[in-house]
Amino acid sequence: MRTFSPKVTEIQRTWYVVDADGLVLGRLASSVAAILRGKHRPYFAPHVDTGDHVIVVNADKVILTSSKADAKMAYRHSGYPGGLRATSYAELLEKHPDELIRRSVRGMLPKNTLGRQMLGKLQVYAGPDHPHSAQKPEPLDLPEARRAG
Repeated sequence: MRTFSPKVTEIQRTWYVVDADGLVLGRLASSVAAILRGKHRPYFAPHVDTGDHVIVVNADKVILTSSKADAKMAYRHSGYPGGLRATSYAELLEKHPDELIRRSVRGMLPKNTLGRQMLGKLQVYAGPDHPHSAQKPEPLDLPEARRAG
């Protein structure tokens, strides 16, 4: 018997909506990354993008545990000498909460062309509204991402 390998034309992609209100950032990011990667499917293959589309709403209400909001920093570099810029997660959550979630999910995806393709299926919005109602997204509950206690 030959090994089954999924073909891109046979993959049925589903759209999911995740409400990030009250969810812990790292747990949310790992669950979303697994769905984007396609690890929830029975025909998962590491060399094929078998994942689904994910819409994250209410990104501004995500929770950072402990003192990570002040301790963790998001870095970017302009490419010029001395061009390193650091922003705390608290400031990033206040100004660009969508970028905070996108960075967290990106760190949990493969660091290659396939990972960038998977990240393209992620849409993050700070508020409760999104413009993807035509895709009829299904609500996705992530109980493992809730704060314990």
